[in-house]
Formats: sequence, C-alpha cells, structure tokens
Amino acid sequence: MTQTILFDPLLPLPLILFGIVTSVFVVGFSYWRGLFGWPLRSFALTVLFLTLLNPALQSEDRDAMSDIVLILQDKSSSQSLSDREAQNASALAALRQKFAALPNTDIHEVSFGDGEADSGTTLFGALTAALAEIPQARVAGIVILSDGQAHDIPTEDALNELTWPAPIHTLLSGRKGDWDRRLVLSKAPGFGIIGEPVMLTVLVEDQGAVPPDVGPNAPLLISIDGGPTQSFEVPIGQELDLPLTLAHGGLNVVQFVVPMADTELTDRNNTAVLQINGVRDRLRVLLVSGEPHPGERTWRNLLKSDSSVDLVHFTILRPPEKQDGVPVSELSLIAFPTRELFLEKIDDFDLIIFDRYKRRGILPASYLENVANYVRRGGAVLLAAGPDFASVESLYFSALSEILPAEPTARLLDEEFRPKVTETGQKHPVTEGLQAGPEPEWGRWLRMVELEAKSGHTVMSGKNGAPLLQLDRVGEGRVALLASDHAWLWHRGFDGGGPQLELLRRLAHWMMKEPELEEEALSASAVGLEMKIIRRTLGGDDAPAPDLVTITAPDGSQVEVPLVQSRPGLFETTYFGTEFGLYRLSQGALSFVIGMGPAAPREFVETVATSRVLAPLIVPTKGGILNMEDGTPDVRTVRSGRNASGAGWIGIVPRGAFVTTGISVSPLVPAWILLLLISMVSIAAWLREGRR
Repeated sequence: MTQTILFDPLLPLPLILFGIVTSVFVVGFSYWRGLFGWPLRSFALTVLFLTLLNPALQSEDRDAMSDIVLILQDKSSSQSLSDREAQNASALAALRQKFAALPNTDIHEVSFGDGEADSGTTLFGALTAALAEIPQARVAGIVILSDGQAHDIPTEDALNELTWPAPIHTLLSGRKGDWDRRLVLSKAPGFGIIGEPVMLTVLVEDQGAVPPDVGPNAPLLISIDGGPTQSFEVPIGQELDLPLTLAHGGLNVVQFVVPMADTELTDRNNTAVLQINGVRDRLRVLLVSGEPHPGERTWRNLLKSDSSVDLVHFTILRPPEKQDGVPVSELSLIAFPTRELFLEKIDDFDLIIFDRYKRRGILPASYLENVANYVRRGGAVLLAAGPDFASVESLYFSALSEILPAEPTARLLDEEFRPKVTETGQKHPVTEGLQAGPEPEWGRWLRMVELEAKSGHTVMSGKNGAPLLQLDRVGEGRVALLASDHAWLWHRGFDGGGPQLELLRRLAHWMMKEPELEEEALSASAVGLEMKIIRRTLGGDDAPAPDLVTITAPDGSQVEVPLVQSRPGLFETTYFGTEFGLYRLSQGALSFVIGMGPAAPREFVETVATSRVLAPLIVPTKGGILNMEDGTPDVRTVRSGRNASGAGWIGIVPRGAFVTTGISVSPLVPAWILLLLISMVSIAAWLREGRR
C-alpha cells in the first residue's frame, strides 16, 4: 500500500492566497504594535488556511509488474552467410538464460527480415512496431541481434527527435576477419544509340579485413544477351569507364561478373545486370520516285514530318524520252549523285523506298543489282508499285526480281476495293490490330497490280483476295512489296481514310529489325519477381503451337512453364521467380535473357558486419555495440541516466512499474478538530491580550 497527501481546496486557490497575504500583513502589524497575542493569532490563521486547503490522505493498493527486455532477432538473407545463423541462435539462448535469472524480468522476442520490393533489412520498422505493442513504462532494455546492416534507419537528425524508454544494445554477428568484394555500376544509362559507344562506369570494391595476399586487380567478365563472355582485368577500388556498343535495337541485357575470390564472404554482390534499350539515332531513308503523282508528295510529307528521319529524295521530274528542245545546260544546275548513292554509300541507308519507279535506263542494271546485294547484306527495300509494275518496264524484270516476294501477272485491276488484313496478317506484328473487326472500315483504294506470291507472308489482300502487301526476308535483309500506289488516299481521308501512318511506321520498324515487331519472337518483361513471358509466332497449319518455355534461374536450376494462347499467334504465361538475378528463357531455337530485380539484392550489397549504421540509434541511449564473436555479455541493472554498457557487459534499467488495484481517500485531520483548535487558540490569544 502506498499513501500520499492530496489537497482539495474548499475555496478558489487565488482567494486563499489573497487571505494568506492579508493575514501576513495583519500578524506583522500586531507584532509591530507589540500585541502579545500575535503568535497565537499566527498559529490560528495557519490552521485556518490548512483547513481551507482540505488535506486528505490517499491510499493506493498496488501490484508490482515485471520489467520487459525486448530482443529483436535479425532473420534477413544476409544472416545466412558464414555461420551467422548459429551465432544468433547461440547468443539468443544465452540471453534468455541470463535475463531469466534476473528477478521480476520478462523477455519479449521479435524477429525481422527483408522488406518488400528489395527494401533491405527493416530493423527500425520492427523496433517501432514492437514498442507500440508493449507498455513502454515496463521496457527495461532493448537488445538487437544483427550484423548491423539495416536499411530503414532514419537520418541522425530525425533520430535525435525521438525518445527511447530504455538503453538499446546490439550484438553483432559475423567475424572480425570477414571480407567481401562487390561490383558496382555507378553510371548505367537506361538507353543507348545503336552503333555508338555508351559509357558505363564500373567499380570493384573490397570491404572488411581484406587478406594481404589479395592483388590490386580483379577479373571482370562481361557478356551481352547471354552471348560469349569477354574477360578483363580491372583495378580494385578505382572507377573504370567502359565503352559499350549496342548491336541491335530493343532490350540489350549486359551481365558483369567478378569471380568469387578465396575466403570471400559471398558472391551474391559480384554480379550486375544492366538492361539498356537500344534506339536508333536517325532513320536514313532513300526515296526513289519514278514520276510525279499525287502519292509522291504524301510519301515525302510523311517521311519529312518525322524529325528522326533523314530523307534523301531521288525523283525523276523529266523522263529521258521527253523531247521539247530545252537546252541540256538548262535542265539541271548539278548532276544528281546516283553513283555515290547507289554504289558507294548505299550501306549508309537504313531503308530504300521505290515509289512507282520503272526501268528507264536512268539507273543502270548494275545499280539495281547492288541494291539487291544491299538487301542480302542486311538492308531493307520497300517497293510501292504503280501501273508500270505490270508493264514491260517493271522493276520485276531487273536484278531486283531475285529479292521480290511476288511477281506481277501483267494485269492491272483498275477497280475499287477495300484493303483487308489476311489471316496471317492478323498474327503478323506489322498489321496485327490494325483492323478492328472481320471486315475493315477503311477507305477504298481504286486500283492495284495483281500479284502472285512467291515467298514470304501476305499480310494484306486487295481485289479478289490478291496479295496487296507482301513481306519477306532475303539473306540478312528484308523486303516489302505494296501492290498499289493509292495508299495516299488514306492520308487524304478519302472515304474515311485509314491507318496509313501507323502502317508505315510499323513497316519501317519491322524492316529495321526492331525486336518488338519480330514474327517469331520470345520476349519477357519483369516487375519485381513477377515475369510475363510472351511467345509470338505466325505458325501455320502444319506448324506445332509453342507449348513449353524453359526458364533457367540464376542458380542454374531449370523449370518448364506451359504457354497459353491469348489470341491468334500470341502465347503468354506468368512466372514468379524465386530470387533476383539473370534468367534465361528458351523455346525451340529462340532464346531471351532478362534480369529480374537487381542482380545483387540490397541485402547483399554490403555484407560485412558493421557498427556504423546503428551507432546513431544506440549511442544516445547509452547502450553498447558488442561482437558475438567475443562471447555473450553479462547482464547488469543500472540506474536511469547512467552508462549502460561496458567491456563484456550490458545493462538494463529496472522500471518499477505497477498497476493500481484500489484507491481510498480520507481526511488527514477531521474538520471538527481543526475548528476546535482554531477556536481554542483564538480564545487564548484574546485572554492573553486582555490580561495585558
């Protein structure tokens, strides 16, 4: 039982204070006048004011509560390194035994680990959550079992604004002789221009107690898209700029690996995966127009409207057979550099477009043969055919016939029709999704050249189902044949128009071999550990549908995942990875490489045990940071405000917490006794002064 004296004034406290001040002056005046009763009057007034303050005795029945020691155990991924798990288990068992030996002390244990989305060790979040669940008035001490690598500790200024109920201690797992090597990409752009070097900055860094026999250099292995590995020697502790040239558009996956050294703590941070999107600086196009016609300006305007296109337009404004007596010196200011364009610098162009061009002897046969060889070497040619393609002057009767995917029947279909995407075209990435329904709602075209397909794929059809747009691969290059010169009607909005701009854009990107427009492709995208796999195929009646994709995880394990058809020509599936790193996908002859999350999770970026991270949290509480390797420290009780750690020991502060089970309040002195006392003293003072 605990007793305390309480005051419950019968009058407002300011009024009582005023009475006390007045009484002091009255008593002082009595003393100054020499009245012999002033001591008795002082005593009577004092008792009076004590009575007005109404003192009472409060008695509390209290039950003592035990102190709580909060122990937080680190179970993050980095604790799996070396023998840290065994160290943690041994330290925890010893602490349980030592705290259990203390009187009136309980233990509250909390585990914490890796946060979501590779956020690292969430020690601070676990600490604040645990303190919110238990009465802080009972917390006598906090002990953290960890390697000291926490990733959610606030800044030092923010920590200074917080108050903690008890000292915080840390027992560090790991060994004093631990060391580790890590690979850091300090400068890694997200995209680069194809064919131009991209600068990457690489740093190989050693941490911890590095053995003296470790040399100043380390091997660095680099591979692109899972291809052959190149080896380099790089200095340790120095940033190194590496130029990288992207060979193709789309996603380029570059893997950097530093082989694990002897006695190194882990190789989980020796790998870095960089995903760079390859983009073209500018698309260089050569437009060859045979004669002026309404569609010529449309082609030119479409190409010139794109700032990423460098256009060279070669057009024949005056055919050689035209004879009107104009002097030759007045026909042109300069000669068009046909030899330079079609022989010497033809490989500088990404795309060559023949728009209603026919054989007139302006371009020699050797030039056209060089165009065919240009395609075989990896170039791209788009032929927009006009009526002349069905005549004897057709480009088909030149060296280009060897690369064209269709031949003219010499019949010109001079009738209106609506272009339509074929069944194959509904699967082909160039025309997929262009046509909303089974029947197109596009504007009409008014003529086309009848073709017979020889090779490739017919993705659009015209009058009587004849091939309208034929696509094919020749050697390393690609060819597209459009059997009409009326595509410009869509651009002008005739009869509602059509998707000419989108069709041209896809055609250009397909001919530039953009990965997202490949007919047969295996690709994937990843968010965290969730991977979406896409298999695109044109297939065919006799071609088996893709059924399984083989996934090789970073640890080398393989798993086969079934593909599900989502729409014609497109198969998809979702795969959830088990760890971050580089995954390899294969299906038949196709393969793809993708990185899921960072190659080195945040938990393994820095692995050597350290007191640096937790020191701003622990030092203000007068706690200590000790190593498990030195043994489990002794446990002592200390007074609040005193240093709570030392060599081989940690301290807790007994809180003396209790719970009140009952309260009773009674007057300190009965009121009638006080009134009687006041009366008696007052009468005594009167009698004393009366006798005088």
